[in-house]
Amino acid sequence: MLLARRNNLFDDFFNDPFFTNSIQSRQTLMKTDIEDDGTNYVIDMELPGYKKEDVRAELKDGYLTVFAEMKSSKEETDEKKNFIRKERYSGSCKRSFYVGTKLRQEDIKASFDNGILKLSFPKEAPKLLDESHSITIE
Repeated sequence: MLLARRNNLFDDFFNDPFFTNSIQSRQTLMKTDIEDDGTNYVIDMELPGYKKEDVRAELKDGYLTVFAEMKSSKEETDEKKNFIRKERYSGSCKRSFYVGTKLRQEDIKASFDNGILKLSFPKEAPKLLDESHSITIE
């Protein structure tokens, strides 16, 4: 009977919104749609809460990788400047797609608007690229 209570205690503990909200938010990060428009692949990636400066894309060894990193701080005090609450958040996420070894950095067009990263690149790329290059996000 005591063991059952312990399990319930931990179940209640880990079902607390503190834990479940973070799991749910991780599942909604970087939702991605990939479209084939006939000549290009178009990737739309949702990055809510991120700014253009927080996001970068890189092409290396045939993989297109998107990185997003955010840091924030929130501080609340009372009249005497005593801390009532002080929170900090730092998080990052990344996602990679194999696009083939013939794609060049110049072939990839990227833009960021209202939390949506849009990447577009041709289905057929002419030349091999062995180096790592960052992709400019407009």
